[in-house]
Amino acid sequence: MADGDIEIKKGRKFDQVLDGARQVFMANGFEAASVDEIARAAGVSKATLYSYFPDKRLLFAEVARIESERQAQMSLDEIDLDGPPEDVLYHAGKSLMTFLTSRFGQQVVGLCFSEAHRFPELGCMFYDSGPGLVRSHFCQYLACASQSGKLNVDDPLLAADQFAELCKARIFTRMTCGVQTEFDADELELILRGAVKMFMARYGP
Repeated sequence: MADGDIEIKKGRKFDQVLDGARQVFMANGFEAASVDEIARAAGVSKATLYSYFPDKRLLFAEVARIESERQAQMSLDEIDLDGPPEDVLYHAGKSLMTFLTSRFGQQVVGLCFSEAHRFPELGCMFYDSGPGLVRSHFCQYLACASQSGKLNVDDPLLAADQFAELCKARIFTRMTCGVQTEFDADELELILRGAVKMFMARYGP
């Protein structure tokens, strides 16, 4: 397979392979997950697994895409967009921070960074199914909240990106550099509430 090419063939046992891979990746992470173990968990032969995913990175990317999409949609479903802006911001930020600081989330981000030069599609797949989806919906919320007078946002897309960055303050750079991989709940809560407070100070009605 040439660098930068991603080709996934679907078939009768495709979902079965993904279910098995998800179990193993969620339990062991990317590096520690073996193809043999994934094949056993999926109840398929290694030949069948390789017929769908010739590279473990592609399998992880597809699992990450589906899991990110699932978590993004679940987060959107749980947020009451008719509630006070502070509550909407809090729950949206909490969902983002929970995923980013999870072991699986860190594995996804790490793989996207490490393989970006050879497989840029990996990052695109993850972004479009997770962060990009949430960003789009959050941007729509900010526009509607501004029209109704709950917020005063002149550029919803910029504001959505700013809030995401506020939620990553202190943690994201340390995490991606390997300085810190585990975060105390109180520390995350402090950062989240600070993000909401700063956002409301800038965009509150």
